[in-house]
Amino acid sequence: QVQLVESGGGLVQAGGSLRLSCAASGKIFSPNVMGWYRQAPGKQRELVATITSGGGTNYADSVKGRFTISRDNNKNTMYLQMNSLESEDTAVYFCNLLMWGITYWGQGTQVTVSS
Repeated sequence: QVQLVESGGGLVQAGGSLRLSCAASGKIFSPNVMGWYRQAPGKQRELVATITSGGGTNYADSVKGRFTISRDNNKNTMYLQMNSLESEDTAVYFCNLLMWGITYWGQGTQVTVSS
């Protein structure tokens, strides 16, 4: 049973930084893709960034240059360093794992950016 647990969310002022973590447990095999998604109130869930088990990354245009995704395969943990946060970044952030055609989700962590 694969489980994903996010941590690191919170309240931050605009212009500030936060670092999210996602710890994966269970049987994790490569290749796989991990990612961060977010959902703001009244909006659809959207892609923030993804990273393959080989280290390839992809970012939404809205976060390029501000957010950095990374992972430690030895610890089965993924990170999202978020800098220069804006009020528009306020959302619940979800961790995602795509492995062997199966998608897994974490429970989400709230990020609130005050202006």
